[in-house]
Amino acid sequence: MNLEVIHIYHTNDLHSHFEKWPRINHFLAERRKWHQDAGEEFFLFDIGDHADRSHPLTEATQGQGNVQLLNEAGYHAVTIGNNEGITFPFDELDHLYDQRQFDVLLANLFYQDGHSPGWLKEHTIYETKKGVKMGLTGLTANYAHLYQLLGWQTADPIEALKQQVTRLKEKSDIIILLSHLGITDDERIGQEFPEIDVVIGGHTHHILHEGKMVDTSLLTCGGKWGMYVGHIRLVVDPASGTLVEKKAWLYDTNDLPSFEAEEEQINHLYKWGKDILSASVVSHDCEEKSKDELAQLLCKAIHDWCEADCAFMNEGLILNHLAGGTVTRYDLLKLCPHPINPAVVELTGAELKEVLVQTRDEKWKNLQIFGLGFRGKIMGEILYSGIDVKVEADYLHFYIHGKPIESEKIYKLAIPDMFTFGRFFPSIFRAKKKQYFLPEFLRHLLEWRLGETEKQIVK
Repeated sequence: MNLEVIHIYHTNDLHSHFEKWPRINHFLAERRKWHQDAGEEFFLFDIGDHADRSHPLTEATQGQGNVQLLNEAGYHAVTIGNNEGITFPFDELDHLYDQRQFDVLLANLFYQDGHSPGWLKEHTIYETKKGVKMGLTGLTANYAHLYQLLGWQTADPIEALKQQVTRLKEKSDIIILLSHLGITDDERIGQEFPEIDVVIGGHTHHILHEGKMVDTSLLTCGGKWGMYVGHIRLVVDPASGTLVEKKAWLYDTNDLPSFEAEEEQINHLYKWGKDILSASVVSHDCEEKSKDELAQLLCKAIHDWCEADCAFMNEGLILNHLAGGTVTRYDLLKLCPHPINPAVVELTGAELKEVLVQTRDEKWKNLQIFGLGFRGKIMGEILYSGIDVKVEADYLHFYIHGKPIESEKIYKLAIPDMFTFGRFFPSIFRAKKKQYFLPEFLRHLLEWRLGETEKQIVK
């Protein structure tokens, strides 16, 4: 039997952690040559969240630097993650892939008129030297409301997948999904779509060292931050298009060989972004401010920007103090690197009091949190704007602008949006009326407030 061997390498959820990128790139270049010299097929895919605006290069180039790195590494196709999809303003995402030298595969993102962007393919088919047809499509997490606020339209990923599988199974020997949906949806897809041979995953940062079989589908994923590079080996009978064997494993990038210029390249990527961000963004010199002062300033800025009744935020959103003098985009990024937007939630007075009691818990000060856009380490104490707290006989009394909270009254509470996604505060999570302010990040509000009347962001 004249079998064909296909090697697929994959990365996911790099989040602009370029500390291992030179090593990954070097490893992939060697493997590409190795397989091609052996007459075997080589493909390279990224499963989204390659870009993260917490890194100076990504922030400075609006993700174009990430695309350049993917080009240089010779990727065949990528899909997008939520960090590409909902942290860039509409125009930046719409032009993010203008210089791409790879396919962007995504079946559930559209313009608001229902048309697909020119840079996007719902699916594609790669044909090997021996004629095996490998059909691919991509899906991303369906944050429909946030995409809509930015000017996009998304479709339910499972419904979109049904359409793509119908089209691909008629003209493909193998079907592969690039899935930035997370492990739960990937497992569901494995159960409901026997036509899909391989689901290469991301989004939930899960680690599948040797893949995972769900019915007849092979699921894979390589964690986050470039900690692993994934490798899938497919053996196919070209005569029938039958998949004879499929295996998956991960390479720990700590174990990959380093090379002489590695540190120099890592520093270059950082300096490249830092240099672009070095221009002043506040029209006057600022006084030196401590982390505490900046946190309180930001909390008041969230309150005012959102035109809410009151606001709170966690102190841990501010990571550094501000030296006096010129303020640059780089300074703001270091102070507040999180891709977090301001939001307003409507609560009854009774619900607001319940939430405020919860914010007084001592656990917040040293609570470690991960995800939800947070790029710090600990939550930190909860700070207030427009909210006063008095303790009388061990009982907490809360006031909004000096007036006691009325239980039946509706209040608009401004907060960092991460509190609406997580289950920190059940009343906020369950609230029916939530308003998100996009594309502004918290650092843009800090810039606005530091600039006072001399530097205004157009709302």
